[in-house]
Amino acid sequence: MRYIEPHAHMVSRTTSDYEAMRLAGCEAVCEPAFWAGFDRSSADGFYDYFCQLTDYEPKRAAKFGLPHFCWLCINPKESEDMVLAREVLALIPGFLERPNVLGIGEIGLNKNTRNELAILEEHIDLAARFNQLILVHTPHLEDKLKGTKLILDLLQADSRIQPGRVIIDHVEEHTVSLVLDAGFWAGITLYPESKATPARAVDMVERAGMQNIWLNCACDWGRSEPLAVPQTALEMRRRGHSAKAVDDLIYGNPLRFLSQSPRFRIE
Repeated sequence: MRYIEPHAHMVSRTTSDYEAMRLAGCEAVCEPAFWAGFDRSSADGFYDYFCQLTDYEPKRAAKFGLPHFCWLCINPKESEDMVLAREVLALIPGFLERPNVLGIGEIGLNKNTRNELAILEEHIDLAARFNQLILVHTPHLEDKLKGTKLILDLLQADSRIQPGRVIIDHVEEHTVSLVLDAGFWAGITLYPESKATPARAVDMVERAGMQNIWLNCACDWGRSEPLAVPQTALEMRRRGHSAKAVDDLIYGNPLRFLSQSPRFRIE
C-alpha cells in the first residue's frame, strides 16, 4: 500500500509517528499551518513557526525518508485579532519561495464571525495575487453547514480563484455535495472526535464518488491517529473495493491535486 498524507500537524507529533507512517506506506506528508494549542501573542511567534514548518520539520521528516511539505496562514482560531492577523499576513510572502511551501492554508472559519470572514477574504486575495493553491478549514459541528456556505460564497465571488486549485477540508455528509458540485476538491478528515471514523468516511466516499476527494488524518496534539488513512484503506478493502480504487483515492487523488504546485515532487 502507498498513500500521501495531505493534512497532518506533525510539529505536535513525535518522530516515532514519522517512522510508523513511512512503514505503513506514506510517500509524502503535508502540514497546514494551524493553531498551536494556545493563542500566540505576536507575529514573532508566527515567524518562528513558519521557520519551523519550512526548515526544521522537513529535516526531521527526511530522517525517515519522508518528503515534508507545508501550507502557510494564520488560522481562523486566531484571526479574531485582526491587528495580529494582518501582521502575520504581511510575513507570508517572504516564505512563499521556500522549497516545501505548497500554498495558503489552512484558512477558513471557526465561529463564522465578521472578523474571521474579513481575514479569510484577505487570505484568498493573498493566494490569488501569488497564484497559490488554497486549503480551507470548515468549522466544526453545528456551524459547519453555515460556515461552508459562507466560504463557498467568498471563493466564488473572486473571479481569480479556480475551484480546481482549492481543497475544502473536513467535509461531512451534509456538505460534501455542496463542495464537489461547485467544482472544488473535498477533504474527508479521519479523526476520532468531531470528524469521521474510517467506516463513516467510506460511507461518504461510496455515496459521493471518489473523484476530487482526498482522505487525511489531521493528526495534532489532541486525540488523533496518524495512521488513519491506511486504516481507512483497509476498511475499503474489507468492503470489496479493489486495490486500484484504494490507490486512486489515497495516493492518486492527492498526487493529482498537490502536483498543481511546481514544488510538490516525490520520487
